[in-house]
Amino acid sequence: MKEYKNRTIEKVIKEIKNKYPVIAITGPRQVGKTTLLEYLTRDSAEKINYVTLDNLLYQNLANEDPELFLRNFETPLIIDEFQYAPKLLNYIKINVDESKKIELFENKAGKTLYYLTGSQVFETMKDLSESLAGRVAILDLYGFSAREINGLPESPFIPDISAIKIKDKVPKLSTPKIFDNIINGSYPELNSGIKIDREMYYQSYIKTYIERDVRKIINIKDENKFMKFICSIAVRTACEYNATDIAKDIEVDSKTVDEWLSILVNTHLIYLLNSYSNNNIKKIIKRPKIYFMDTGLACYLAGYFNATTLEKSAYSGNIFETYVISEIIKSFTNNGKDPKGKLFYYRDKDKREIDLLIQYDNIIYPIEIKKSANPGKEAIKNFNVTANFGVLIGSGIVLCMVSEITAIDSNNYFVPIEYI
Repeated sequence: MKEYKNRTIEKVIKEIKNKYPVIAITGPRQVGKTTLLEYLTRDSAEKINYVTLDNLLYQNLANEDPELFLRNFETPLIIDEFQYAPKLLNYIKINVDESKKIELFENKAGKTLYYLTGSQVFETMKDLSESLAGRVAILDLYGFSAREINGLPESPFIPDISAIKIKDKVPKLSTPKIFDNIINGSYPELNSGIKIDREMYYQSYIKTYIERDVRKIINIKDENKFMKFICSIAVRTACEYNATDIAKDIEVDSKTVDEWLSILVNTHLIYLLNSYSNNNIKKIIKRPKIYFMDTGLACYLAGYFNATTLEKSAYSGNIFETYVISEIIKSFTNNGKDPKGKLFYYRDKDKREIDLLIQYDNIIYPIEIKKSANPGKEAIKNFNVTANFGVLIGSGIVLCMVSEITAIDSNNYFVPIEYI
């Protein structure tokens, strides 16, 4: 079995260990949150204890008597699926503050007492941020990035062309192989080297997700309609979010669609890419765009099971864009950086659109994404709108299937997706 233990975020955790009394790792099911911490415990000089709130006995105790629950375990302690017992957070705060007093009194160095893992349920995450403000580092974890799978170093993707040129490329793949990777997805189990029935895996994944995550958040009266909803979102990946259109499709009201979408966002299945705006720009579209964070799951829900069929379909452009955007998002989150406030798209009421804008160090970089080896100069036709932004504009790039970095003009380039 192929073993992936050198995840990029592992380095981040080691760097911040003992700088924060609590480290929380959030993300969707089965992306390796617990496995990641298991690797860290093996490398640790001190014993790190473990408990999972998937165990109903522990879950009930943590909710009914959180103080007693914490007393049962020595720190440092991993608490897996912590969102099932939000009352724990106040008692963790008490223990952390007591420990800080002792550290100050005895002039000891700080240490990480608790490692929390769980899906990002909005209310729980809000409680986490508020209860443990200044005491917790929150890291997001998704499925494997292409760089992790290939054992390459990973840094936040910044489209500065001079920086891109010195990066290691992911091994070049044929278009059919790229679409095979897209339909396979990024979950560790499907990239383990063991042959797994992909369709059965995703079928089980969705069943577990609805039964164990969604039902704990809301009372779904019609499970079939929720399934129809999530499939409707999947076919709209890389599209603007329009609650009214989705509501018509699945025959619920738009308020329900908004509520259900927030569940997908806060359990990390999808990412909402906000539109870029500032005081210098008029007539912009403000709706966010939807992106599935695992392309394999999106393909399964959209009804695609074969890479050849997928590549030739009308869905191929959207799922290719989803793949590229999700890789860029992972390049930030895997390095402990929040992509919100850094990644945007642009569209105005004149229908001028730019797939992605990366704002970094007060510079805006425009990016187009094309499923082509020869997109043509037409691909950068909307980059000129950035002149109205009133900010510094960096090099523009077209991420596509070209073999090598190629200049389009003095400031814009075709860049192979292997450089993400």
